[in-house]
Amino acid sequence: MDISRLKGSIPPLITPFRNGDVDYDAYAALVDFQIREGSHGILVNGTTSEPASLTVDERNRIVDIAIAAAAGRVPVVAATGSQSLAETEQLTDHAVRAGADALLIVTPYYSKPPQRGLVEYYLRLAERHDKPWMVYHIPGRTAVSVTLDTFRALKDRSPTFVGMKHAVNDLGFVTECLTTFGDDFRIFVGLEELSFPMMAIGACGLMNAVGNLRPDVLARLCEAVWSSDICGARALHERLLEINQAVFFDTNPIPIKYMMKRLGIIPENEHRLPMVSATPELESRLDGVLERAGLLKAAAA
Repeated sequence: MDISRLKGSIPPLITPFRNGDVDYDAYAALVDFQIREGSHGILVNGTTSEPASLTVDERNRIVDIAIAAAAGRVPVVAATGSQSLAETEQLTDHAVRAGADALLIVTPYYSKPPQRGLVEYYLRLAERHDKPWMVYHIPGRTAVSVTLDTFRALKDRSPTFVGMKHAVNDLGFVTECLTTFGDDFRIFVGLEELSFPMMAIGACGLMNAVGNLRPDVLARLCEAVWSSDICGARALHERLLEINQAVFFDTNPIPIKYMMKRLGIIPENEHRLPMVSATPELESRLDGVLERAGLLKAAAA
């Protein structure tokens, strides 16, 4: 794909469950909802999708559903990483065959590999395809960070390596990467609280869980930055403040699924163990957030 299309608000979609099974019809409806609301792309099987609760076959089918539902209207980015190289190869191969526009591959979790191991891991995967691919950098969940030298080695040895999703509270590293690799290096914001600040210093877009709930506002925030409307972008960022905070009142995506149910975006806020639904206390707290944002009234109307 033309990587210039790889930008803007590309929300990591939740996985809807019904009676323990993936609700694929509801998932297809979510893809259409995102496109109608102005999202610039779709991220499949990201952290918000609860991929650790899904089988390889389920993750692959979700990719198929997303690509069919998007029908070329926006880019589909497939997250294909796991803790196992063999499993990541299966997921990556399927996404490539299915026609995903780009790949997002998380740093292998639990094993805490050295940097040289990360380089060889990613290069082994990159040899299997010619799709643009990015590193999903989320050390808070994987217990491993990626250094600038590692990114430099990947950039030197893989022509299809184009960027990262950066879920780290570190704006300095973003500037280092853009200064080293140029403005074409794709950096997506992975932390809601840094949406506007990171885009203001050069990130190309957002991959935020809250995009499941307010895709239109996130898309407009990106477009405001692109048009140099800094005051307008800041106002949208401040408007999202409490909802951004609410996403992390409990482990993501527990709050976001409950809020989506309350607004009628999904029929049920079901999870698979060890994830569980929101408690009554959390539901009440989230209802307050939605009410103050005027969303409950809008949903009722």
